[in-house]
Order: sequence, then structure tokens, then C-alpha cells
Amino acid sequence: MSLPDVDPEGLATTPRGFSAGGAYAGIKTYGEGKLDVALLASDRPCAVAGVFTKSIMHSAPVDLDKDHLDDGKGQAVVVNSGVANASTGSRGMDDARTMALVAARKLGLDPRDVFVCSTGVIGKFLPLERIEKGIAAVALTPEGGEDFARAIMTTDTRPKHGAVRFGPYTLGGCCKGSGMIHPNMATMLAFLTTDAPVNQRFLQDELRHAVDRSFNLVSVDGDTSPSDTVLLFANGAAGGETIHRGSSYAAEFSAALEALTIHLAKEVARDGEGATRLIEASVTNASSVEDARKLVRLLTTSYLLKSAVHGADPNWGRIVAVLGRAEVRVREELVTVDLCGHRVFQGGQPTAFNEAVVAEAMKGDTVTIAVDLGAGPATATGWGCDLTAEYVSINADYHT
Repeated sequence: MSLPDVDPEGLATTPRGFSAGGAYAGIKTYGEGKLDVALLASDRPCAVAGVFTKSIMHSAPVDLDKDHLDDGKGQAVVVNSGVANASTGSRGMDDARTMALVAARKLGLDPRDVFVCSTGVIGKFLPLERIEKGIAAVALTPEGGEDFARAIMTTDTRPKHGAVRFGPYTLGGCCKGSGMIHPNMATMLAFLTTDAPVNQRFLQDELRHAVDRSFNLVSVDGDTSPSDTVLLFANGAAGGETIHRGSSYAAEFSAALEALTIHLAKEVARDGEGATRLIEASVTNASSVEDARKLVRLLTTSYLLKSAVHGADPNWGRIVAVLGRAEVRVREELVTVDLCGHRVFQGGQPTAFNEAVVAEAMKGDTVTIAVDLGAGPATATGWGCDLTAEYVSINADYHT
């Protein structure tokens, strides 16, 4: 099944039964916008799925959310930006629990039905009094998805959101992420919602599958975060029979989820810190999915290659160099490399191509890299961005 189109104007509140909002509590001192506390809630209980960072230094909110996800149910998430509440010990856990409790009281919910996310500087304690006031100030409305998407931003330059229609249902969501992006499940947070009634086990399986094909194949700088979280809420507000594997709308739901997560992943890469170009790397005819994904991630994280992309330099040797160190199976005589749609390497040697034409093509918004390994049936596509002096400047000054 082909993937459906994503409406980039869609929001986490586009599906029926969801409301959201944001407020400024004086936590965030950097980035665009003056919102740093956010709430997203359903008007009824939801089946909930989640995927989290594999970092062993995970944040207090990640620990709390894993615990709250045990029963597969929930109804809201509260988020603050500016401070990550990571590497903060027992106080960090207490603060995360307090955030859930304060939000639950505002919404009239059990605290275990509220998830918590924090993003920003690692190793600082939350300004809890400010956050509590911020939660109180949030006005929840069905139109508040835009404010929610802005309130979760850190060094992002713009909100990232979208929605997909499938059958009588809608799937919406938003994410944040600009630096420290190399998910292994990112600082990446994503919140997805649907008004479809979805079986929780199927919901969890499909979310993990979609994350592997989207967020786990995007990279800005090769660094992962202790806070990475993707949450998916299904409230069933649109009615109908429960969607489970093999049922009506199951395949359409899976395609919609994959389309939305890929859209959001690409938006993260486009908005990578200091980025001027999106890199889309595709690997075909790999011996395994693992080999294909491994090479994609290496192509999107090579500083030499990312620098060449920034300079619109058609130095395809940097692509072959990444392939050479990737430790993936290849049939060298069958390997081909295409750069912005131009064949630059084939059969172990360079091809005749017009460097000026390729260099001009590399000045566009998107630089495509396609590598055929000639070794099997597996494929993968992932996304990254160029490396700029602005990236260094942002991260040199981030804490101060």
C-alpha cells in the first residue's frame, strides 16, 4: 500500500476529542517563541503506545512514562521545554511525579493517566514553582495544537506538525528536535494522536515499526538524548469497531502512521541546527535491513560528507569512503552511487558526469544520495542535514 499524503498544517488536535495549549512560565531563555509549558489531553481515556530512548542515562520523565505505560492507558501529556530533568537523581523523579500530579488535578484525571516530558539543558533541576504556574495558565482548546507544538521547542526554528486522513479517521501529531538528534529507539519528542479506536497491542507494534522506518533513520549530529520519547494516543472518538491486526482499516492505519512519522522525521532533519539542506540517503539491494539502515545512518552522520553537501561539492569519494568503513556486505562490481539523480560511480570506477551540473543540483533544498549495494533485496531511506558553522555556534553557546 502506498503512503497517503500528509497535511503539513494538521496538528495533534486535528483528530476529534483532543485539546491542547501552551503557556510561558519563564523557563526557556533561548529559541524562538515565548512558550515553554504545554498540555495535550483527550476528552476520554485512550489506548497509549510509547517508544523511548535506549540511552542508559535516561531522564526522570522517561522512567515515569515507562511506569505509567504499564497498563497501556492514558489521557494526557504535560511537557516543559528549557530544562530536561535528566541526570537529576531522586529529586528529578519527585519533580516529574509532581508535574503529573499538578496536570492531573487541572484535568480531573488520575496522575497515572498523565505522561510527562521535559526537554532542554541536562543536569539542571526543574523550576517547579514556575512550571506549576505555567500548567495552571495553559488554556486547553481544540485549536491549541499550534501553541502546544511551539511550547515544546528548544533550538527548533519552527514548529513541526501534520495530520493524515484514513477512512473515517484522522491521525495527527507534532514533534520537536533540532540538535542532539540520532534516535535509537531523540533531544527529540513526538506526540501523535488519533480518533480511531485501536487495540493497544496493535498500536504499540505499529508505533515501533513506524519509528524504525522514520525517527530511527533521521540524524542531525550523531548524538542521542536521554529524553527521547514518542507517545501515541488513540481515543476512539470517531467510533467504529476496534482496529487490530487483520481488521478493517488496519493497513490504512499503518500506512497513515508511517506517512506521518516520516513527514515529522524529515521536518526534524530540515530544521537541524544551522542546517541549510536536507540530505535524503537511500540504500537499495542490501543483504539485510540491518545493513541498509546502518549505511543510511553512517551516510547522514559523516562530517566530511555533510560538509561537502554544505559546500555543494560533488565529492562522491566521501560517499564511497563511508561505504568502505560501514562493514556491510557489498558486491563491488555491482555497486552504484547516484548524487542528486546523477550516476557518479559504477562497477568500481567513476563515471563520466558533469561536475558543474551536479554541483548546481546540490545547491537545492534537498540533496539525494542513492547507493545500490548489489548484495540482496533490502532497502532503507533516511534523512540528515548539512554541517554548517552555525551548528558549531549554536552548540558552543547553548548552555551559556
